[in-house]
Amino acid sequence: MIKRGLWALFLPFAGIASAEGLTLQLPVDCALGDTCYIQQYMDRDPDTGFRDFRCSGLSYDGHKGTDFALPTRAAMQAGVDVFAAADGRVRGFRDGMPDTGYSEETAAAIEGKECGNGVVLLHPDGWETQYCHMKQGSIAIRNGQTVKAGDILGQIGQSGRAEFPHLHLSVRQGGKPVDPFDPDGTVSCATPGDSTLWAQTPIYQPGGIVDVGISDKMPEYADVKEGIAAVGSLNVSSPALIVYGFSFGTQKNDIVRLEITGPQGTVISENRKLTRRHAQAFRAVGKRLRSGDAWPIGTYVARATLLRDGKEISTQKTEIQIDG
Repeated sequence: MIKRGLWALFLPFAGIASAEGLTLQLPVDCALGDTCYIQQYMDRDPDTGFRDFRCSGLSYDGHKGTDFALPTRAAMQAGVDVFAAADGRVRGFRDGMPDTGYSEETAAAIEGKECGNGVVLLHPDGWETQYCHMKQGSIAIRNGQTVKAGDILGQIGQSGRAEFPHLHLSVRQGGKPVDPFDPDGTVSCATPGDSTLWAQTPIYQPGGIVDVGISDKMPEYADVKEGIAAVGSLNVSSPALIVYGFSFGTQKNDIVRLEITGPQGTVISENRKLTRRHAQAFRAVGKRLRSGDAWPIGTYVARATLLRDGKEISTQKTEIQIDG
């Protein structure tokens, strides 16, 4: 099964933020907009609301870092490395917490250890970076060790207070949180700002499709998040053709368009309008096989597209073969 995302990876070179005293490399071994994405940014609202550095809603109240997310737990199980974002020295780490994620049942067990398995690095001039929710048993450093930017610290997991597999990266100077996308705090809703801690600033993706799949039955949301909802093959007598799209960062009135085309043209094409914002969500549509009919043999392509204010902001597609 082939999947392709259509997001760019980076903005044009924005200049190393030497004035701020720390330069960050991408801390995850994945392609932003394809095999991973930024689910949430640091909360820049000083009150009880929340907003990210672009004055949008990819954050939550009190969030003090940047979340680099994987589309499914299957991607987490396959293994995605976490890198040191800058040269530094290991101040401390934790390992051994299970990747069970956060729920009411796990809340008591993780109290005081919300970061899960993680690493803290010290950098010159009072800078620190912290890496949270890493995979159990993956920590690959020791206390006091000196590391270089790009050295492997461990892998992305879902330990601690994590509702989905991701790396939470916090940046601090003198113990105070710093937004790496706006370290001097000059960004406002009217002006984009001109500072960054990133050597190459990751592009801002205001929501998107992170996974698309085809099934012969309506999938369970838990299976979509696990990455096991899609089927690898179908036949001419499969009971149904279902396409689903898994999305993040959607807003009220966004439209998720779900389509399947086959060897004889369009099988399914439907728009689903969202009635509220979602940190993560999935939608699915399908067509049942009529009694006595058969699906035409050939290649079927499914596509999920996110539309906002009539404009396409993200799309992914996958394909499957139907044999006799």
